[in-house]
Amino acid sequence: MAVKTRREKRLIRHKRVRKKIFGTPERPRMAFYRSLNNLYVQIIDDEKGHTIVSASTIDKDFVQKYGKRGGKSIEDAKKLGEFIAEKALAKGITKVVFDRGGFKYHGKVKAFAEAAREKGLQF
Repeated sequence: MAVKTRREKRLIRHKRVRKKIFGTPERPRMAFYRSLNNLYVQIIDDEKGHTIVSASTIDKDFVQKYGKRGGKSIEDAKKLGEFIAEKALAKGITKVVFDRGGFKYHGKVKAFAEAAREKGLQF
C-alpha cells in the first residue's frame, strides 16, 4: 500500500468537508487556500457557481493597502482576513460558511478566520 503525501491527505480531508459545506446566496461559502508563497480566499455562491468576492496576498489592492506582497507569515493571514471582511461587508455579505480547504485549523488558517470574525463576518 502506497503512503499518501501531505497533499493527498489534505485533498481527502477537503472532499470530506465539502460533502457538508454548501454556499447559498444568503450564506455563501468562504473558501480559503494557502500555497507555499501566498494566501487566497474567495466568497462563493455555490447555487449559481459565482465568485462574489475574492482576495489574495498578491492582489494589487492588498499590496497597495499593506505595502507587501506575499503570504508567508501569520501577520499576512490576519491582514488578508481583515481585507476580505471589508470587501464582503461592502458587498452586503455578513454571514458566510468557512471552508478551510482541508487545512488544519491552526496557524495561518486560524489567524485568518479570527481576523475576519473581528472585522464583522459571522461564521
